[in-house]
Amino acid sequence: MADDKPKADLTHVDQTADNFDVDNEKYGSRQGSRQQSVSLNRNVTARIQNPLAGIPRDTLFYNVEQFAQEANMQDMVPLLKKGALVAQDPPAFEEIAELDEVERDALRNEVLHKWRQPVALYFTVILCSIGAAVQGWDQTGSNGANLSWPVDFGVPDTAPDTGPVPGVDYDKNSWIVGVVNSGPYLGSAFIGCWCSDPLNNYIGRRGTIFFSAIFCFFSVIGSAVSQDWPQLFVTRLLLGIGMGSKASTVPIYAAENCPAAIRGGLVMSWQMWTAFGIFLGFCANLAVYDVGPIAWRLQLGSAMIPALPLLIGVYFCPESPRWYIKKGRYANAFRSLCRLRNTPLQAARDLYYIHAQIQEEADIIGRSNYVTRFIELFTIPRVRRATGAAFTVMLAQQMCGINIIAFYSSTVFVQAGASNLRALLASFGFGLVNFVFAWPAVWTIDTWGRRALLLFTFPNMAWTLLAAGLCFIIPENLTAHLGLIAFFIFLFAAFYSPGEGPVPFTYSAEVFPLSHREVGMSWAVATCLFWAAVLSISFPRILRAFHPVGAFCFYAGLNVTAFVLIFLFVPETKQRTLEELDYVFAVPTRVHSKYQLTKAMPWWFKRYILCNKRVKLEPLYHFDAPVAADQKVAVVGTS
Repeated sequence: MADDKPKADLTHVDQTADNFDVDNEKYGSRQGSRQQSVSLNRNVTARIQNPLAGIPRDTLFYNVEQFAQEANMQDMVPLLKKGALVAQDPPAFEEIAELDEVERDALRNEVLHKWRQPVALYFTVILCSIGAAVQGWDQTGSNGANLSWPVDFGVPDTAPDTGPVPGVDYDKNSWIVGVVNSGPYLGSAFIGCWCSDPLNNYIGRRGTIFFSAIFCFFSVIGSAVSQDWPQLFVTRLLLGIGMGSKASTVPIYAAENCPAAIRGGLVMSWQMWTAFGIFLGFCANLAVYDVGPIAWRLQLGSAMIPALPLLIGVYFCPESPRWYIKKGRYANAFRSLCRLRNTPLQAARDLYYIHAQIQEEADIIGRSNYVTRFIELFTIPRVRRATGAAFTVMLAQQMCGINIIAFYSSTVFVQAGASNLRALLASFGFGLVNFVFAWPAVWTIDTWGRRALLLFTFPNMAWTLLAAGLCFIIPENLTAHLGLIAFFIFLFAAFYSPGEGPVPFTYSAEVFPLSHREVGMSWAVATCLFWAAVLSISFPRILRAFHPVGAFCFYAGLNVTAFVLIFLFVPETKQRTLEELDYVFAVPTRVHSKYQLTKAMPWWFKRYILCNKRVKLEPLYHFDAPVAADQKVAVVGTS
């Protein structure tokens, strides 16, 4: 592993060619004559730096030769040298004499035709999408089943139309229904997510996905044949083990395999296809609605359908090259990259660049085990900032209220006066809107950016949720009552899907350094699913206590709170490599928040409220020359 290699003092000191000593340490030369290094813990100047920038060619070639010898890749030295030259100054590849025209054309296509990628990359993304669909389908199976299984198991949480049945404690039963529905999220938050780090460490990304698919396949069959609510609760807990380890791994796996220019668009497929899985789950609920007493069992058991191709398909995908590099298996990493990039040159470039940045990470992190890595989420400044940002976006996903609809839409529509069938049809409409409006984010997430999407969608989710809640005041005998409630819920989903829907998992998968990526993602997903469990447990009781008007208005207020948190504490990550994000999260939180309050907010007010088109916003991040040029090329290529 990278942690086990000798470490050079390169991150926090200046180095010049005069004091460079190739015999000092094996990798001590990798910074060469960089004139100023940026602290990865306290980047107060907000500079984004390429770790290879400024190194003289002879020194760079020497570093490559040392790396090739250490990695047992001596036969690849000429290719690795060309890759290192491209990685050192990406926009200047046209001036590199060692490249032939085929290689230059491949590098041009990274900007001009950024979606022209190898089949193996798209197959990997499809596999990740299937994993997301499993997640979504698992969530909505219980949505329709909630209308039936409580009655079958003797714990009805709502009184029949004829009035309350004597001796039935509906308040207590609403807690039981909430606890059973929370089973997958409790299992994920307390077991599944925390299994992810050791599983990834020992069996890799693909092995962890296979492990999770087994639980997702067999546990839903157990749910379908359970005989009482405690059995159903246990099978849902087991489902949570698979959901948690999968949700903590699949976005990382996708992020590590995708090029930076399209990473957001491909990694966000997790949420888009989760939305598709939610939609399919609603379809399954409708398909078996009228089959009799076993309908709810089929609704829960149908989630096994997408788990089967996930079990089989993961075998044919390449392992994450960054995971191989972390394990010191560079030859395997190069083979994976060759499957995931269009040319061997691009694979060699990414291999050496990832290696160089990981060496920098090792200087500030050093050796660690599972426990110390978890503690370091809150003690190492660069990692702590990523932890806080990931926590914020994940918590916001539950604060926005989307899961009160995803988990309980059928119940909400029944309370709005709909029959069971009409409630399922309205839920189907919600699932369709949620999926369709997720598609724009494929393009906008890497052009508008993660942060901009969040700041756009939260105010709109707040007012639509408020409007939906106030529509419950309309008398039930009026057609507008149910119609307007459904309309504003659908509009709420339309705002959620391209913003807060895809961003949290994409964002959390990319913000942590490689050394802490598994445990960091585990923390982020555990945060998300723990609060999903709290929502699942509490919402039936909140609905009884506050009634729909109060419940919806409460979540509208939480949207406003989430907007403020994101504005202050969530940095932008678009179009930066996973390694360059080290410098973004080295910027102190105080510096970031002060910039938003004193620079960004006044600029927004002048630009959009006062309509002053001449006002300019001073940028927060200052890019070193090669990285700045690369940023410009990337932006031009996506415009």
